[in-house]
Amino acid sequence: MTELNQAMSLAAQGMKAQGTRMRVISENMANSETTAKTAGGDPYARQMVTFETLMNRKTDSTEVRVDDIIRDTSDFKMQYDPAHPAADDKGYVKMPNVNVLIEMMDMREAQRSYEANLGIIDMTRSMLNRTIDLLRA
Repeated sequence: MTELNQAMSLAAQGMKAQGTRMRVISENMANSETTAKTAGGDPYARQMVTFETLMNRKTDSTEVRVDDIIRDTSDFKMQYDPAHPAADDKGYVKMPNVNVLIEMMDMREAQRSYEANLGIIDMTRSMLNRTIDLLRA
């Protein structure tokens, strides 16, 4: 039975990591048009989640968790809009380095991983219930 509990624990860790990833992606999408308030300032910078794997020697299994949330250092897009308060002296505004299409694809991938881990928990719970039913008989 400890293997089933371990499977549930590993799936829950995966769900937690993917939940964090989905939250960060949502923030990126919400701020995809957020510019600086003043000229020369930087707009919203895309955030990315990094993961790390850890070896649990007690259970002899590999676990995943969020390592860090880092700033994407790719260049900001430049958009010509001389009337914008954040426009430079040439009339260009720095726009966030967020590509909504990429964020949507990342969100879908994170959602699928989350759902796969949820499926593992459901299956494990079902196996535990069947084991209990067999022990009662």
